[in-house]
Amino acid sequence: MVLTIAAAVFVFGLLVLVHELGHFVTAKLTGMRVDEFAIGFGPQLLAVKRGETVYSLRAVPLGGFNNIAGMDPEAEDDAGERGYARKSVWARMLVILAGSAMNFLLPVFLYWGVFFFSGVATPSTEPVLGMVLPDRPAAQAGLLAGDRVLSVDGAPVGSWQEFASAVQQGGEGTSHALVISRDGEEQELSVSPAYDKTSERAMIGVMSSATMEHPGAVRSAQLAVQKTGSVISMMVYELYKIILKFSGAELAGPIGVAQMAGQVAQMGFVPLLNFTAFLSLNLAIINLLPIPALDGGHFVGLCVEAVIGRPMGPRFTYYAQRVGIALLLLLMVFATKNDVVRVFLGG
Repeated sequence: MVLTIAAAVFVFGLLVLVHELGHFVTAKLTGMRVDEFAIGFGPQLLAVKRGETVYSLRAVPLGGFNNIAGMDPEAEDDAGERGYARKSVWARMLVILAGSAMNFLLPVFLYWGVFFFSGVATPSTEPVLGMVLPDRPAAQAGLLAGDRVLSVDGAPVGSWQEFASAVQQGGEGTSHALVISRDGEEQELSVSPAYDKTSERAMIGVMSSATMEHPGAVRSAQLAVQKTGSVISMMVYELYKIILKFSGAELAGPIGVAQMAGQVAQMGFVPLLNFTAFLSLNLAIINLLPIPALDGGHFVGLCVEAVIGRPMGPRFTYYAQRVGIALLLLLMVFATKNDVVRVFLGG
């Protein structure tokens, strides 16, 4: 429990800090007055004023905000020319997009650190088990990391691809007879694949062995950019599938994310950094959706203003924001329901 809480605070805190820092720095650079830079919500735990800005840490570390003068149309604007609404539409676009831009950049730095300091794992083509996931069919069958698979259902296996293809034949529930080599002795085991919802196929829960290489700083940067790009492509495709199916069964809220952070943290700090990078990209993409109350919704409104030459009416903006907030609350309730089912009911 302590590890889960610590991991969740680290992940949420870092993501929010980086996101809000993007808004904060660009607001300052464009001459806007920032009254408060806060990490978390709720009562203030710590507050320090430097110049015109109060820097605060609040009780609930599941978010954060910048109080930029003139940004709230319902609040009194005493900032004059330094108010958000008085700045050019291009300056406001920059401030709005900066948060998600920082969440796109953070994974590049995290992946660079992982690759440069911990190395890059290159999967082996040999049919040797590198990791056996707990509570999966392979672990239940008695397979261990380091086992070399010699044959599947009597057919010799010479590569990892041959092994993976053989155990997937027949699909879920099909029993396969394995001959493995462990500590120089041959053993016979049987394993039946189970359906994995994430990959949408039958799997036994194993990963291949890997060799580690330690690239230099430049190569690590190249790999970090490539990794970030591939994860973004995968996320956009998965989001497209969710929208196409109109299904949110895989949505996770703060409880689910905190639980996953705790589970990943048990595997080590490097996996936690990878998880943080993944979540940062997820936050960046979701936050750019054209939903009022999200940065993407604000950006669309600014694009309309740039085209028509004037801001949208306050009445329209008011109701659009309320609809956006209601939609986000509905999604949060749905995600929390999923969390409760997974965590407490085992669904």
